[in-house]
Amino acid sequence: MASQEVDNAELGTASSGGAPGGQAELEGVNNSVYQPIDGSQDYQKMGLQTLGAIQILNGAMILALGVFLGSLQYLTHLFRHFFFFTFYTGYPIWGAVFFISSGTLSVIAGRKPTRGLMENSFGMNIASATIALVGIVFLSINLAVNNQSIKSCQSSNSPDLCIYMGSSSNGLVSLMLILTLLELCITISVSTMWCKANCCGLREAISSTPSSVE
Repeated sequence: MASQEVDNAELGTASSGGAPGGQAELEGVNNSVYQPIDGSQDYQKMGLQTLGAIQILNGAMILALGVFLGSLQYLTHLFRHFFFFTFYTGYPIWGAVFFISSGTLSVIAGRKPTRGLMENSFGMNIASATIALVGIVFLSINLAVNNQSIKSCQSSNSPDLCIYMGSSSNGLVSLMLILTLLELCITISVSTMWCKANCCGLREAISSTPSSVE
């Protein structure tokens, strides 16, 4: 009878001592949701920082092209509402702000991938992808209107100046369109990396939970 009581006491001590350890392991699994299971964490950190730096450069170039496009309107007032449609929408400004912000968050999240920073970077990249789609629509409309306006330049008072303004606007808008398409691809890539790491972490957590409980 005494030996049975000693065995029961040892069993209770073992179970009480093992519970905190199991809980700690479960908490560790929950905290590792944002860590990839294939050992490529350093590679993904470097990828986030590189893509973020490209986003910052993209935003800065779009802002510079927008400012240059806006400065051209002061050379003449001919067809200003057609050739400078993108400038009047403000896309080169607020689009660049979104792209630079998402790039900055991506760089910071790549250096220190905490839960909050990763979520903020993911949300900002989703917003930047939406902004990029809106910018593509604006820029495409601007190019279509410019082509029609250039055809009517021969009937204007200054056909040479009209053609020059239309061609310059087309060149700047085309560059912004290319950069915006690149930005859209980058935001999709960053969001895909985040979702892939998150889903892999969830699969790891699910597969590790039974062994931790045991």
